[in-house]
This record gives sequence, structure tokens and C-alpha cells, in this order.
Amino acid sequence: MTTETGTVTFLQIAVLALVQGITEFLPISSSGHLVLVPELTDWPDQGLVMDIAVHLGTLFAVLVYFRRDVWQMLIGVLRFFTQARITPGGRLAFYVIIATIPVIVAGYYLKQHGYTQALRSAEVIGWTTLGFGIVLYVADKSGMTIRRIEHFTLTSALVVGVAQVLALIPGTSRSGITITAARLLGVERPDAARFSMLLSVPVILGAGLLAGKDVLDARDVTLTFDILLAAGLAFLSALIAIALMMNWLRHAGFTPFVIYRLLLGIGLLTWVYWDVV
Repeated sequence: MTTETGTVTFLQIAVLALVQGITEFLPISSSGHLVLVPELTDWPDQGLVMDIAVHLGTLFAVLVYFRRDVWQMLIGVLRFFTQARITPGGRLAFYVIIATIPVIVAGYYLKQHGYTQALRSAEVIGWTTLGFGIVLYVADKSGMTIRRIEHFTLTSALVVGVAQVLALIPGTSRSGITITAARLLGVERPDAARFSMLLSVPVILGAGLLAGKDVLDARDVTLTFDILLAAGLAFLSALIAIALMMNWLRHAGFTPFVIYRLLLGIGLLTWVYWDVV
């Protein structure tokens, strides 16, 4: 695959897919890691199309792992429009939609004004990784564990949705910031992660559709094959990562992820400012 900045090799595709699959749903920022790959390896930037391709792979992992939730949400929406009946699945779908609206509006605004590319730097990622890692720790330790997804309200969905806007800054972590917001609302750890992952579906799907149009317009067979390969590898690694994290959260908290964020953030800032000096 050839990008504007160079050629993406099989090794780069494999690394990007594995990085995306492992980090997308862990609260450590997949977008930040994807930006760092070319920074740390001197590979050409893979571009947003490849970034979105690996995100699509993780989308299918969510759909597979949470297939019961997704099915109940679809049935709930159908019953609402055909029978005017509100089911638990339909209510969950409604909250996911409400929580998605803020990031769509903010993302459109940032893209129109050209801010998205300007934020893709190691310095920004270092500060957001460090700062929001601390915020996650505070939220996880201070947040009560008395609520589940079934206890979500319209206000809860809006709070998590507004928090998700911060994930447009690389290094923040979409899963990390939404889990942080849910924990501050007193949502139990597994359910906070579960809602965060379900919330990724419309966001990734929307971005994937936009990128898919660019791929079709390019009519590049090599590009299409590379995207399918990256998405497939990301799917497998993401499915494993989701299963492991959900099992971990049944008996432990987010402290290991916070420690990782602190070490990574400090390491990046040291690298950036040491290089400047």
C-alpha cells in the first residue's frame, strides 16, 4: 500500500493491527499508539484510512463479543418503531445514540477547521496519556460501584457522551475517558467497560463509512487488500483483548492501566523535551 508519505509494508500493517486490537478497548488510547508507531519506528505515517481500517476490525470484535447486547438493541429499536414499545434493549440503544451525538458534532467541527491532524503529535499524546491516566485513577478509586447499565438515565448517557468528546485528542483514550465518566457516576467496572465498548460501535462505523468511500473512489486493489488484512488482524487481537479485560474487571480495577499510562506519558514527555534540549 502506498500513502502520501511512503509505502506501508506487511510488517507495518501487522504491527498497526496488533497495536489497535490490543489498545482499542483498554483505557490506554489506541489512536495515541497508532500515531506513535511511525514516530518511534521512522515508518511513514500510515494515514487516517489505515487507522480507520484497523478500527473497523475492532468494531467487528465488539459486535461478536457483545452480540447478545447488540441483538437486543436492534430488536428494541424495531419494537419501538413497530409496536411503540420500550424494551431494555431499546432503552440501551437510545442511550448509546444520545451519548454519540456530542462527539459527532465536535468531530465534524474539528475536521472542518483542520484541527484533527494538528493534534497528532507525541507531545500532545504524552500530556494527555499522563493527565487522563491520573483522572482515571481518581475516578476508579473514588467512584462507587452501586449502578449497572440498567440504571443508566438520559443524564448519565449525556455525561458519558460529552466526556467522549475529549477522546478526539489523541492520547486521551475513548474507552478510558468514557469509563472514567461512568465510574464517576458510580457504574460498576464491568458495566462501565461494557457501555464504553457498545458506545464505540456508532463512532467507528461512521468513520469507517467515510473511509470506505475514499477506498472505493481510489479503485486501488492493493489498498483494499491491505485494509482487509489489517482489519482481520485487528479483529482477532481485539477479541482476545476484550475477553481478557472483561474477565480482569470482574475482580480487579484499572490501576495496572493507570500505571502503564503514567510510565508511557512520562517516557514520551522525556523523549520529546530531551530531544528538544
